[in-house]
Amino acid sequence: HHFCFPDLLSSDKRVFKANNLFHPLLENAVSNDVNMDKKMNFMFITGPNMSGKSTFLKSLGIAAYLAHIGFPVPAKTFSISMLSGIYTTINLKDSLHANYSHFYAEVKRIKEIAQKLTKDDNMLIIFDELFRGTNVKDAFDGSLAIISAFAETNNSFYVVSTHILEVAEKLNKKNIRFMHLETRNDNEIPVYTYKLKTGISNERLGMYIINKEKIIEIINNIGL
Repeated sequence: HHFCFPDLLSSDKRVFKANNLFHPLLENAVSNDVNMDKKMNFMFITGPNMSGKSTFLKSLGIAAYLAHIGFPVPAKTFSISMLSGIYTTINLKDSLHANYSHFYAEVKRIKEIAQKLTKDDNMLIIFDELFRGTNVKDAFDGSLAIISAFAETNNSFYVVSTHILEVAEKLNKKNIRFMHLETRNDNEIPVYTYKLKTGISNERLGMYIINKEKIIEIINNIGL
């Protein structure tokens, strides 16, 4: 299945390195390389809708978890320093029982992570689309403030994805590696490569997807 046995290193090494890492539940999965260490412990990922950001984040978490329970990992090679935990904000939900909105659930999870980091280090923190549960202005301000604060710490690994490109443009931290999931334009049709490339993506494909599904046409044909 093209898995490998990982190299588990002491926590003080601070290494997260993978060659040809892929999501184990996808057929013909596209693989990517990952390289984080003490000096570059923060990965900031951009890319348009459906470019594969969330799938890539999940593949990171799955690989790190499998390595720590003694299982082989979906990669050609995989080296990681021992982690004390993995925290994510992937697929957070609101809670009718707890009276939490989606936004408040995000805030509570981030607070929980921050409190945990005051006691432990060597963690893998994965943020998928911070503050998607609020308006654009608050999402921008909140994302910039939270990411800037976490980027000041180098005791853990951080991986963040976002649609808000303006956040990336405002960040100026030496320990952040800016990456994006590449898309190509083929006669005005986006082609998703699912390959991780250096830099910030400026692709915006939300309206393309809406128009492709002919949603506006369907709505316009609704009888009055």
